[in-house]
This record gives sequence, C-alpha cells and structure tokens, in this order.
Amino acid sequence: MRLFFGFALAFGIAPSAGAQCLLCTQDKAASGGAAKTEALLRIEVETRLDMGRLAVGAMGGEVELDPVSGARRVRGDVVDLGGLALTGVVTVRGEPGAEVRVILPASVDLEGGHGRTARVTGLVTDLSAAPRLGADGRLRFRFGGRLQVAALDDGDYRGRIPVTVEYQ
Repeated sequence: MRLFFGFALAFGIAPSAGAQCLLCTQDKAASGGAAKTEALLRIEVETRLDMGRLAVGAMGGEVELDPVSGARRVRGDVVDLGGLALTGVVTVRGEPGAEVRVILPASVDLEGGHGRTARVTGLVTDLSAAPRLGADGRLRFRFGGRLQVAALDDGDYRGRIPVTVEYQ
C-alpha cells in the first residue's frame, strides 16, 4: 500500500413536488377526502458523510460506514489510516406525526483529481420501516454506505448525495 486516499461528500437536497407536498390539498380534495394542508418538508444536513483517510493498494477495495454504530470496516487492499469517519446526519421538518418516505440513490459517483472516480453504494439509514415525524414535526436520521475504490486511485474524492423526502 502506498497511496493516500481522502474522502468528503456533500449533500444535494432533491426537492420534488412530493417532497414539498405542493399537490397534497388538490389530491385529497379530488379523491373525495377532507382537504388538509400539510406543512412543507424541509431538509437540513447536519453532518456530511466522511469515510476518513485510507491507503489503497494495487488490488483496490472498499470501506463501509454503518449508520447505526458508526463503525468503519475496510475490505480488500485498503488500510484504515485513521481520521474521523462520520455518518451522514439529516433532520427533516414538517407536519407533526406525519409518515414520510426517505429516498437515497442506489449509488453515487464521486470525482477526484485527474479524472478519477470512486463510487458510493449501499446507502442505508437507521430509520424504521415506516418513519414518522415526531410530535415536534422533526425526524433526525443517520446514514452510511460503502465506498468502492479502484486500485491505486489516490486523491480527495467529492460528490453529492441527493436526499428526497416525501409525505406518505
């Protein structure tokens, strides 16, 4: 192993009509149900996902960050060089008690210097199967994933993870 690998990930908030619930009142009125005005959903990124510092050897490998425990695991020809690994932390605000759906992409490509790329896959949260906003209208969750790095691809990789939240 001879190469240093740094990693940082920014977040892109992916608003959609569902995420902001612009059509909620119209949909309920059209279906014959009582019209209800739902609060717009707001997404705040508290902590960016950061896999820490790694050395990647000739065979490449991956590092995984568990959203529940925060544990970092390396596989393949990768050595953990330390540094603080952080799970992503997101707070959603909206209608108190409302059920929501959180959508993360299947994978995200990161860009490094000199045209190199790395991929984050297996993005998972610590949310229950049917997450709800609390009585205060807030839901806080953590997420992690797996970073796959090709052989000897050193550099500082960055990218955006679109986070979409919709009322159910």
